[in-house]
Amino acid sequence: MKHKYNEQHTINEHIKYAKVRLIDTLGGQLGIYSTNDALKIANDQELDLVMISDKSIPPVCKIIDYGKYKFTQEKKAKEAKKKQHNISVKEVKMRYKIEEHDYKVRVNQALRFLQSGDKVKATVIFKGREIQHLNLAIELLNKMAQDLKEVAEIQQLPTKDGKNMIMILSPQKNKN
Repeated sequence: MKHKYNEQHTINEHIKYAKVRLIDTLGGQLGIYSTNDALKIANDQELDLVMISDKSIPPVCKIIDYGKYKFTQEKKAKEAKKKQHNISVKEVKMRYKIEEHDYKVRVNQALRFLQSGDKVKATVIFKGREIQHLNLAIELLNKMAQDLKEVAEIQQLPTKDGKNMIMILSPQKNKN
């Protein structure tokens, strides 16, 4: 089979070493062969000669169906990526003079984010001279942490960040 040179593996005629250590399709060592003989053995089986490692002396080559090998590698990579969960930080913004209903809406938003496995950055925004009321913002953020204590743990305590007060909550670890 004819395949082009690949960034990851050197294939067939692109192998430029005089001798190679040859491994068969089942993983058994066949011995050390000249590259031409190894290529002939691979061609007789209608398979590809693929360099696995050029670090050893002589380099290690394996007889495989490269198209099938590449396909299975890509499939494994996709499966691994699927199983990976990216945790992102979602933000819930409010003012320190928030009405009870609006506060509950923000708590429900945060609850939804936490249940989906994301972190929540709770932000209290100050405008102008409101920055004097930091204690009210801290009380509000602590109240939110208390209301979400069943599903969240405080990752970062309330801190002043410019004209904002922020607190970061993360989903609670399973205690099993």
